[in-house]
Amino acid sequence: MERADSERTPKRPRTDGSPRTQPNTPSAVAAEVSPAPKLHPDHRTWDSEQVCDFLKRDGFRDPGLLDRIREKKIIGSLLPYLDESHLENLGVGSLWERKKLLNSLQQLSQTRVRGVKVINDPIHGHIELHPLLIRIIDTPQFQRLRYIKQLGGTYYVFPGASHNRFEHSLGVGYLAGCLVRALSEKQPELLISERDSLCVQIAGLCHDLGHGPFSHMFDGRFIPLACKDLKWKHEQGSVDMFEHLVNSNGLRAVMEQYGLVPEEDICFIKELITGPPESPTKESLWAYKGRPVEKSFLYEIVANKRNGIDVDKWDYFARDCHHLGIQNSFDHKRFIQFARVCKVDNRLHICTRDKEVGNLYDMFHTRICLYRRAYQHKVGNLIDIMISEAFLKANRYIKIPGSEGNMCSISTAIDDMEAFTKLTDNIFLEILHSTDPKLDAAREILKKIECRNLYKYVGETQPSKGSEIKREDYQKLPGEIAEAKPDVMQLVKLNAEDFIVDVVNMDYGMEDKNPIDNVYFYCKSNFNQPITIAKEQVSQFLPEKFKEQQIRVYCKKTDEESLYAAQQYFVNWCAKRAFNKPQDGDVIAPLITTPQRDVRNCQKSARSPAIPQETSKARQQLFRDGLM
Repeated sequence: MERADSERTPKRPRTDGSPRTQPNTPSAVAAEVSPAPKLHPDHRTWDSEQVCDFLKRDGFRDPGLLDRIREKKIIGSLLPYLDESHLENLGVGSLWERKKLLNSLQQLSQTRVRGVKVINDPIHGHIELHPLLIRIIDTPQFQRLRYIKQLGGTYYVFPGASHNRFEHSLGVGYLAGCLVRALSEKQPELLISERDSLCVQIAGLCHDLGHGPFSHMFDGRFIPLACKDLKWKHEQGSVDMFEHLVNSNGLRAVMEQYGLVPEEDICFIKELITGPPESPTKESLWAYKGRPVEKSFLYEIVANKRNGIDVDKWDYFARDCHHLGIQNSFDHKRFIQFARVCKVDNRLHICTRDKEVGNLYDMFHTRICLYRRAYQHKVGNLIDIMISEAFLKANRYIKIPGSEGNMCSISTAIDDMEAFTKLTDNIFLEILHSTDPKLDAAREILKKIECRNLYKYVGETQPSKGSEIKREDYQKLPGEIAEAKPDVMQLVKLNAEDFIVDVVNMDYGMEDKNPIDNVYFYCKSNFNQPITIAKEQVSQFLPEKFKEQQIRVYCKKTDEESLYAAQQYFVNWCAKRAFNKPQDGDVIAPLITTPQRDVRNCQKSARSPAIPQETSKARQQLFRDGLM
């Protein structure tokens, strides 16, 4: 017996706070040697059982303590807030054990912080990004956004507008996190989980993955002409590229490590970017699949389909104004401060204080000012049109390697995300520097842009109320203008192909509707009672209309005689269509806009335009400088 006792495995000293003497049963031995349960690296995702696993791993195996943890429903997100009094109430009686556990909790928080990265952004300052966001950023699909200009051809007008989709996406991901955290802290009853918060941030980060070369030029001008029967927008490209990003970089397993459920959360992230997968029916009024109706307010953070107030706009307002040199009058931090979720017709919506209604009108006014002054600048739009024209001529000759050896053109790359990953603004230089004779026509157009030998701006008009041009009639407009030659004037003959007509629709984001009509507010006297505020209750200076259409005409022929003729054609066309007279109509076409006294004098004037000698010299100088 003594020999057997001496051969027994010596007892190791215990360091977990449990009693030294334990029954040496097979189950107890198995418990000692069995590996500890694998815990998620982010303790905020732990439930009560995982908290118990953490405590057992750190040597706190008292069944009474573990039972009280389960009974009190102590979850991982509460661990950093436990102090000595809380631990004593939970049954950690020894001062030494309480100090030991508090030290473990402190190290736990430091471990999470070590995974966070800080980026210095010129707009938002030092921003923190979750480790999973960093993993997404460090992929070829996301890095591609470094090579896509945020404002496309506008960079050729505003030299400071050199920023890219990459930094805008970082800003939207950060602001999405700011808003969802503010709502969670102010209203814990919303039960916003760490999963919810992380998904919203990922959606903000990835919402622009689908942009093509020169941003909106690609999906707004090039694709509709290259693929006339295809209704494709960059939002669809974003969800396709996001799925490709996740699969090609093995991120499903990484998402699971950070507490996400890929099957549910990837669907949720896509819906946050594009909206519901299908329209609601009478049987199912809630069309989203990623989250239940109780989380409806989360869908208003990244891409707000209800009223257009979302973090995407907040970032590009601030960022674009910064780079364009235009004043931004909207403060998104103030909106976040006053944001609150209220229940409206059994749905939860993000609301703001009633006193903020004027600031929201200012926000949409800032938006329309940016469109007028920059996004729809007449020269920036013209350069986008010329780039699109060059891409159309080069389309079938450009070959981009895709998946499984497939070779794609510029337009078909949207169907193959591996090829689309390689399609950026660099395609401009590839065509410009190519020596392939098949690309000669496209290359000549891009050379004109480089040398500022642009098509000439003819003029601009607006249709009268009720006579707006429909999209299906856009292609007929050049022919209409070519047929509008004044009968009493002898002018250079111009054809439909000599004209470019650009129809620009600008609004507050919801066509002819007022988006503020879809915003809910709350009052200081009752934070939970949502109300709407009519325009008449705010100010008499607010707009009566929320949409307008502008029609701009350009001439491909750049000589002075052709431009003069084009101006006469255009002004006469405006008169025939009963459109508003161009602002400079009396100057560029005085024989059409003023009463004609004598046809012979008009014909003589047309052959030799009655332009003062000084004015004629000035016009010639402007042509030489490329300003007309």
